[in-house]
Amino acid sequence: MRGILGRKVGMTQLFDDSGQVIPVTIVEAGPCYVTQVKTVETDGYNAVQIGFEETPERKLTKGQRGHLAAAGAPNLRRLVELRYQGAPDLGLGDEIKADVFDQGDYVDVTGVSKGKGFAGVVKRHGFAGGPKTHGQSDRHRAPGSAGAGTTPGHTFPGMKGPGQMGNKRVTVQNVQVALVDPDRNLLAIKGSVPGPRGGLVLVREAVKKPRA
Repeated sequence: MRGILGRKVGMTQLFDDSGQVIPVTIVEAGPCYVTQVKTVETDGYNAVQIGFEETPERKLTKGQRGHLAAAGAPNLRRLVELRYQGAPDLGLGDEIKADVFDQGDYVDVTGVSKGKGFAGVVKRHGFAGGPKTHGQSDRHRAPGSAGAGTTPGHTFPGMKGPGQMGNKRVTVQNVQVALVDPDRNLLAIKGSVPGPRGGLVLVREAVKKPRA
């Protein structure tokens, strides 16, 4: 499965040949380096580990430095593994740039969503709130009943309630690559992707490719 790590730069817009506005997210993708190749014979499955974002040697452990040196890769801060159906056609130390994707490709983008702190059920889950008349002066945004009484005597797991909102690993699927700029290691992806500006994102070949 083709993939690359990058940083979210921000959003802007492009114009197609007909003058239609296309909102896009710019991702600084790569360069990444192949730091490990796994095959069915050696590891029981096919995968490639790629690294991104060079970092000072002092920020890596001895084991990490040895692992990267054996691959002929620089000191890299982020490592991620990509599964492959067949044997990967990549070798240790190979460089992966933004041109791993072409304009028009469909991709899945994974990142950590913006953290929004503790939130109530209206903001977190879209609850409607309670009635605003008949003396309900303090129940406008309350969740209401959360379960039965004596039987079963508890609320069931997974019940929607207030709590931490955001700061979760999120994947948006089947978004299209609008522009590829390998010289500047940039990808323009249609629409929005998870995370704040500067957030780490993983761009992978779409799993659920849309029908032609």
